[in-house]
Amino acid sequence: MTSRPGLLVSVDVGGTLGMADGPGLTMRLVEASPLPPARTRAILRSSLHTRPALTDALVSEVCEAVQVPTETFPRDASPAPFSLYPGVTEALRRISAVATVVTLSNVTCVDADTDGLRTLLSPWVSDFFPSCRIGHTKPDPRAFHAVTDHFATDSDGLIHIGDDWACDIVGAIEAGASAVWISRGRQVPDESLLVDHGVLVADDLAVAATHIQHLAARSAT
Repeated sequence: MTSRPGLLVSVDVGGTLGMADGPGLTMRLVEASPLPPARTRAILRSSLHTRPALTDALVSEVCEAVQVPTETFPRDASPAPFSLYPGVTEALRRISAVATVVTLSNVTCVDADTDGLRTLLSPWVSDFFPSCRIGHTKPDPRAFHAVTDHFATDSDGLIHIGDDWACDIVGAIEAGASAVWISRGRQVPDESLLVDHGVLVADDLAVAATHIQHLAARSAT
C-alpha cells in the first residue's frame, strides 16, 4: 500500500482551483457545435476527454458526434495558461498537512498540462489524475475509483472537492466517496444529499480546507 498521511483528498481543477486564461479545446467545440451546450459537453466527456491522444479517427468521431465539420476542428489548440484563485495555495498547504492531495479533472489531452499544474501546485499536490490519462470522466464512478485504486484504499476513504454539482458531488457520492461542494455563493441544488450523504458546502477552497481539517481531527480521535 502507498504510504500517505491522514486522509485522501481529490480536488477538481477548473472552477475549483482556478481558471484557464482563455478558451480550451472543449469550449471551442461547444461554441462551434449547433447542439445545446450541455449536450455537447456530455458528448465530449464520453469521447474526447477519455482519450490519451488526438488522432485523425478521434477527430472524425468527435466532429460527427457534435456536428462540426472536420476541417474546422481546432487542431492548433494548446493548453491555455492557468491562473489560481486567490488563497488556493494556502488552502492546499493546510489540506496537505492532514491529507494526501491529488487532482481529479475532466480534461482533454490537448488541454491537460500536468507539468504546468505540478509547477503551480507543488509541493502540496502529490499526484494528478486527468481523465485523458485514466480513461474515465466524472461523474463516472470509475474516475474516482482510479484514485482509490492507486492508493489501495476503499471509496469511503476518499473526500472529493469540486464545484460542479453533477460531476463532482453526485459523482463522488455514487462512487461511495465523501464530497465537499465549492458553492461560490450558489444555492445547493439538492439539499437531500447534505442530509443523506453528509455533503459539506464551502464558499471557496479556504473554507473547504477548514472542513477537511475538522474531519481529520475527528478521524484522529
